[in-house]
Amino acid sequence: MAVRGASRLTWCLRRVGASGDWLLLEAGTEVSVGRGLDLTYQLVSKTCPLMISRKHCVFQQNAEGQWTVKDNKSLNGVWLNKQRLDPLKAYPIAEGDHIQLGVPLENRETAEYEYEVIKEEWEKIRPFLAQRNDLGKTKSLRTKRKFSLEESEISGSEGPSDSRSKRDRVSCDSEPLGKSWERVEQAKQITGKMDVKLPSPGPSEERSGPVHSEKAVSVTHKDQKGCGLEKSWTGLEMLRKTLVDIMKLKVKVQEKQTAVLNVKQKRRKCARKEILAMEQELQELQDQLCLEQEQHQQQVEELEKTFSKEQQKLEGVKWQHGEENLKEQLAQVLQEHRALMEELSRSKKDFEEIIRAKNKELEETKEEKEKVRAQKEEVLNQMNDVLENELQCTICSEHFIEAVTLNCAHSFCSYCINEWTKRKVECPICRQEITSKTRSLVLDNCIDRMVEKLDVEMKDRRLTLIRERKDPPW
Repeated sequence: MAVRGASRLTWCLRRVGASGDWLLLEAGTEVSVGRGLDLTYQLVSKTCPLMISRKHCVFQQNAEGQWTVKDNKSLNGVWLNKQRLDPLKAYPIAEGDHIQLGVPLENRETAEYEYEVIKEEWEKIRPFLAQRNDLGKTKSLRTKRKFSLEESEISGSEGPSDSRSKRDRVSCDSEPLGKSWERVEQAKQITGKMDVKLPSPGPSEERSGPVHSEKAVSVTHKDQKGCGLEKSWTGLEMLRKTLVDIMKLKVKVQEKQTAVLNVKQKRRKCARKEILAMEQELQELQDQLCLEQEQHQQQVEELEKTFSKEQQKLEGVKWQHGEENLKEQLAQVLQEHRALMEELSRSKKDFEEIIRAKNKELEETKEEKEKVRAQKEEVLNQMNDVLENELQCTICSEHFIEAVTLNCAHSFCSYCINEWTKRKVECPICRQEITSKTRSLVLDNCIDRMVEKLDVEMKDRRLTLIRERKDPPW
């Protein structure tokens, strides 16, 4: 980082509600933020580990030199002044803007990571800046490369397998179980060093008798111990992969829970096919969760058997060098294993709670759909009552066909009233003299639309009656 003068203004993200962990926006660089490793600033949430995505967002300057923020397809989003940003689109930011990463948890009004864009002198903000993740990683890698003369000689005698184990330790430093892997690798190194220091029996040693045979037995025991430690490391690696798979499954369940909430908001427009599809997806997630738990249980049992065998071998074989250190390291690995088991148990409980909540949401959605269907049936029944009682001709007892309204305001079918007036020129209902007839298109249109909602039998009956009146048989 370049040296800055006391009067030089610098852009910075001041964390709201905290006196530290400010994020520096260094000119001419791209500032990446997330919970991943290869980023400028690593944010690890203590309350909800999945709130911040691996690469949550990126801050960089545009062609005019103005700072911008871009959401890198994060799960819980980036909010600029209370407005959520579209993914992969750069938005300019200015001094005083409010930036929020993720969403607030339940019973909380603010998110865990909220920042305010400020522009202040370098010397004033320097004590509050967070440590850069990329600089720390570069420094640690450089210090690990500074071997002493004695360590270089040992690594040269141990061969390429030991250097590969050191690279494995460096790559696992930031993982949740990194310390456990490092202890197991150190145990492997100690075993390897012991194997090198004990010479293998040559032609001259075969002649020397029982003394060399005892050394060969010691080498055999230590080879078995190194093999057992490699099996233990392999079991821990499989357990770590299983934990990653369970965390991915938890993310899928959370996404499905969000989908169920969206369906609940639009439940009146929700179709039965969508509900069935969601039930099927829920069943698939439950089956997958059960399968993951069974596989994890098998791996845990195998790992416990391996550790038990290793412990028995440690009690039966007396090491001449480093016996106490190996026992202490294995005890620490077992303690890490127990802590991991407790974490997996808590994750299992969380999954079960999420699945129960999702089942409850689906049941509520079904109940709402039943209510909508009952309301629809009630409306249809009311419409049938109106058609039968209010929109029927009193002469033919059928729904109006080409409705005609008389001067007395009573309505009849055009065909029926014409046939009636051939005998009497008075209203069939009130007996008032008929002086005018008026077509009622409003009644015709209303009846036609209501008939469309009726069953096929009613429609066919009405069409047959219309044809008969237009073309009478006589």
